[in-house]
Amino acid sequence: MPRFPRSAYDETGGLVYFPRMCDKIRLHGAGELGKDYHGYLGKGFDGRLCGFLRVDYEAVKARVLGGASDEETLAWCLENGRGLEAIDYLVWNGFARKRGWRDEDGGSEFFGKAKADGGFGAHDDLMTMFDFYEYDEGRKP
Repeated sequence: MPRFPRSAYDETGGLVYFPRMCDKIRLHGAGELGKDYHGYLGKGFDGRLCGFLRVDYEAVKARVLGGASDEETLAWCLENGRGLEAIDYLVWNGFARKRGWRDEDGGSEFFGKAKADGGFGAHDDLMTMFDFYEYDEGRKP
């Protein structure tokens, strides 16, 4: 039976979304990730986060599937991609937590469609993709 990945709000080493990406990799590897997620593996937030860290998604995937913890995987990313300063955490976390809200690159339109298609149009407190995941995956009523 498909399982939902961890919340996008969860953090590893101060970085939001990282544990969700790792969880999606593990669930997919075990055949437990819902099909709706398959088309986004390595894309969307996964791709943006790997791009931000300057690491290849397939390399991250190999480490996670090889048994590395989230913390070990992030440490590898920081060693083999780019190291992060305090401002980088602020930039990534701020961007990721607000994705879908007033984006100029089509993110707001994508979010609006996902919200409507999910039947959450009446939820005024649902303002970002992270919020959408919380509702769509049943963590928020």
